[in-house]
Amino acid sequence: MKVFWDPRQQQHTPGFFLVRGQVRPNFEVPARADALLAACQAMPLDVATPPRVPAGALESVHDPAYLSFLRDGHADWAALPQSGPELVANIHPAPEMIAQGGRCSSHVIGRVGWFTADAACPIGPHTWEAAKAAAAGALAAADEVAAGRHAYALARPPGHHAYRARAGGHCYLNNAALAAERLRAHGVPRVAVLDIDSHHGNGTQGIFWERDDVLYVSVHGDPNNYYPWFVGHAEERGGGAGTGCNLNLPLPIGTGDAGWLEAIATGLEAIRRFDAGALVVSLGFDASKDEPLNALAVTENGFARAGEAIGGLRLPAAIIQEGGYNTGVIGDLLTRFLTGLGVV
Repeated sequence: MKVFWDPRQQQHTPGFFLVRGQVRPNFEVPARADALLAACQAMPLDVATPPRVPAGALESVHDPAYLSFLRDGHADWAALPQSGPELVANIHPAPEMIAQGGRCSSHVIGRVGWFTADAACPIGPHTWEAAKAAAAGALAAADEVAAGRHAYALARPPGHHAYRARAGGHCYLNNAALAAERLRAHGVPRVAVLDIDSHHGNGTQGIFWERDDVLYVSVHGDPNNYYPWFVGHAEERGGGAGTGCNLNLPLPIGTGDAGWLEAIATGLEAIRRFDAGALVVSLGFDASKDEPLNALAVTENGFARAGEAIGGLRLPAAIIQEGGYNTGVIGDLLTRFLTGLGVV
């Protein structure tokens, strides 16, 4: 199985992170990728550098104005007097503003508020290049899947919280959505996205909300008590043509292997009924019992069994890395998951 990784992804080194009113060091650090890459090399798997993002590929999922902001925003920010090292919003448009005709400002302070959902996606001088490199890996993984083979995109920064035109939750480009859209472009009629990160992938849900050719299934901690707080509830089933093509399986805080695997089994049955021709897996290790900000309590064996269950679909899968922030354990969890999947 091929692993797609580009060292430019390590140029993104976010520092700002706000937790309960306190500024703390960011958990989304380059050491995450180091741990995962070391595990891939030890298995050993074929690690390859993906081709650059093809022209127009990002626009298949993201708004051009948003992409321009990610590319140019830091230079505009750095030109401000007394600016900090990273773009972090101090205001976001409230629903009342939008309802009354609110629109994006031409000033970078207004734009960072418009194009970000929260304070957990600081944008540094190299964020754009790193996010593009991660997206390139997801697209290359989709190309492998279109040829009938599993592939793993060691995507950092992650992506499933990024909307069509909004960053959030450490995410800038939605790697899983890009992979799914790439598979559709390859002619796969119906694609399923299975998200087993402990956080609901609100961005992926939003991108495919009105689509009937992509099924989104998410197993995650209850958003009443966990990020992203406002969406990820079971009654969210999609809209328009996509009604019924969104399945959220929120779990009580502290759920362990049994409940987590049962929810995954429910999601896999929905994927079978959907008759998907290919699979995208948003793989997060923050469901681990050893995570610093965990909501779930999944063991190493739980991740191995999840890999085995997903492998039972007999669908080629683009495995896209999402969260997982305990650098001491995520390498082993990746090994256990991929072994269960049957690619090691």
